[in-house]
Amino acid sequence: MQTEINNCGKLKEECAVFGVSLHIEEAVGVTYNGLLALQHRGQEGAGIAVANNRSIVCHKDEGLVSEVFSGEDLARLPKGKVAVGHARYSTTGQCSKENAGPFVTEYLTGRIATAHNGNVTNAKEIKSKLLQFGINFNATSDSEVVSSLIAYFITKEQSSLYGTANAVGLLRGAFSLVIVTSKNKLIAVRDPQGFRPLCIGKNGIGCAVASESCALETCGFEFVRDVFPGEVVIIENGEITDSIFFQQSKDGREESNENINNKFAELGLCIFEYVYFARPDSVIDGLSVYKARYNMGLALAREYPVDADAVCGVPDSGLEAAYGYSDQSGLPLIKGFVKNRYIGRSFIYPTQSKRDSAVRIKLNPLSVNIRGKKIVLVDDSIVRGTTSEKIIKSLKNAGAKEVHMRVSSPPFRHTCHYGTDIDSEENLIANNMSLEEICKKIGADSLGYISIDALKDACKECKLSFCTACFTGNTAERAKKDVFE
Repeated sequence: MQTEINNCGKLKEECAVFGVSLHIEEAVGVTYNGLLALQHRGQEGAGIAVANNRSIVCHKDEGLVSEVFSGEDLARLPKGKVAVGHARYSTTGQCSKENAGPFVTEYLTGRIATAHNGNVTNAKEIKSKLLQFGINFNATSDSEVVSSLIAYFITKEQSSLYGTANAVGLLRGAFSLVIVTSKNKLIAVRDPQGFRPLCIGKNGIGCAVASESCALETCGFEFVRDVFPGEVVIIENGEITDSIFFQQSKDGREESNENINNKFAELGLCIFEYVYFARPDSVIDGLSVYKARYNMGLALAREYPVDADAVCGVPDSGLEAAYGYSDQSGLPLIKGFVKNRYIGRSFIYPTQSKRDSAVRIKLNPLSVNIRGKKIVLVDDSIVRGTTSEKIIKSLKNAGAKEVHMRVSSPPFRHTCHYGTDIDSEENLIANNMSLEEICKKIGADSLGYISIDALKDACKECKLSFCTACFTGNTAERAKKDVFE
């Protein structure tokens, strides 16, 4: 099932994954630091699994990374050279300790621990089949199903490489995986569409795999390359030792490497990674997230110019687009808000009155910069409109003469099946109101969304094509077959 949008009105994305294979027994500490750098991708739960002496030990719980792992918790985990970590937002399965990753799965000759970013659309069918094979489940997350399926095929194939490739060939949907085996192998997998990012870094002590390059840099690893869509990578003793491309098929047979680059025109990275999910200091599939957002601002200024005095962005993901809008329009860029840095990206209030105050607690207008001015306000998205309405109202209460809203993504009209918790379509404001009605509802003096063509052009340096199904209804993956037919 899909969860609701958080109480800031922003979208949530499934998870962050991180893994290391080192020459020294510092895997736990490095993985912890990697998860801290990826905290923006998931704040419901966190966990680390470390391989040690042919065993895997895992600690996980609900909460932020720093809440799940005290100094004592980290010290209790055994020293090891290989570990994987996970920070979670739920799109399937409720928020609970059991549904936090990584998932540890035992099989006849060992154990694996799997961390998953994405959403597997045929998890129920696979789980039903695995139950017939006598495999038990303790959670309701699709990630546990993925881990069990991989363990089953590793046992069947007696090979971590071919077992993993055959297993993930049966999956449909979005999945970036990092897996640690009890034999000290680190495995990285990215689905054939390339929906979610995954990249590899290296330094003098080993290799790391992360959802975003910012985590590699934070932990002292130099970016090497992205994991290719449809690729399984094996890392041992801090070195890449093997890789294979697989195809999605009923029998899971791997695809040959021949002409693999010709596939890339058919793939679909979630374009909202560039709009909102990723940190601006990350580079995904060859394109700087900062540059993509800056380009979006340039496009917005060209598509929706306005007579105004200044430009400001909504912290944090609207800031880079605001820079671009300012440069293209020639309007000065101002700081419009002071952000409370001690409140997370997602926070929960039990009553409506307290939820209504959430935006004011997190973002307070800087009235000295706002008063008496016509403001261009740049944000990454409008989902239900409630947050935009509150932000615009706060600016006008702070003395803004006019507020012109500019949005660096097209209107949301469709739900997502691949790991983004877009609200049900009847609750999306763009499905219920015209542009003029939305503008009036949120209290803006004018409103402009970036066009889908301009958004794609802003991200044209990305090596992959995009999934834009949440805006257009078209998806990079159409067929959802029963893989056990």
